[in-house]
Amino acid sequence: MNILRTIPEVRAAVHAARHERKTVGLVPTMGAFHEGHLSLMRRAREQNDLVVVSLFVNPTQFGANEDLGAYPRDEARDAALAEAEGVDILFAPAASEIYPDGFATNIHVAGLTDVLDGAARGPRHFDGVATVVTKLFGIVRPDVAYFGQKDAQQVLVVRRVVRDLDLDVRIEACPIVREADGLAMSSRNVYLDADARAQATALNRALDAAASVCEAGERDADSILSAAQRVLAEAGITPEYLELRDASTLETVTRVENDALLAVAARVGAARLIDNHTLKASA
Repeated sequence: MNILRTIPEVRAAVHAARHERKTVGLVPTMGAFHEGHLSLMRRAREQNDLVVVSLFVNPTQFGANEDLGAYPRDEARDAALAEAEGVDILFAPAASEIYPDGFATNIHVAGLTDVLDGAARGPRHFDGVATVVTKLFGIVRPDVAYFGQKDAQQVLVVRRVVRDLDLDVRIEACPIVREADGLAMSSRNVYLDADARAQATALNRALDAAASVCEAGERDADSILSAAQRVLAEAGITPEYLELRDASTLETVTRVENDALLAVAARVGAARLIDNHTLKASA
């Protein structure tokens, strides 16, 4: 595996692969790898000749009072894990490589970014995501890019960028990877002490409870959300948001007539955690 730091290095490596008619897969990450990240790398390895993983803690998607400085970083560990998964290139640039002096371009996706994490974290968050992902697509020119469904809103935002800007890349969303007790894997789980770690399992249990109500035939959004809210309340968790929205448009849902995204965010101990389930209307 090659660890590359500059855009010209990555472009040269990809150009050489393209010359040999190889397909290219990209896994954009901020590092602190866990099984969720590794599952994306495995999918990319299965489907492509050249696998590129970006490792970049993107400063533009963090708010002023968020955890940019504390975000877990261990490049040596991440590199070893990526190499074990057969990754060909680890692109680990400095911030100045991605955002050189005078950088003044920002990509904003209207509508999809106004709700859920966009409302909770502010417009800066998804503007930063959209901009850095677009830059990575321009640098790597992948055939396919892989994202985790845990960041469901992010997937929708990236898909809209690709559609609206006619970018020639396929977006593949991979299933959420969970711990044995149901907690969605996240780099921020390292912030949890033992008590908070146990409390955090209520997020997935709440979503499961709501999904069970829906699967039993309930279609009223308030009733479905109430089932989740009860589980969170019992665990002493007040969600930042707990909402049911259309799985494609993120418009508010009052009845589950089409596939719906049940999404939650909450602060548990020292961590801000997110999770989601997709409720199938056909169920």
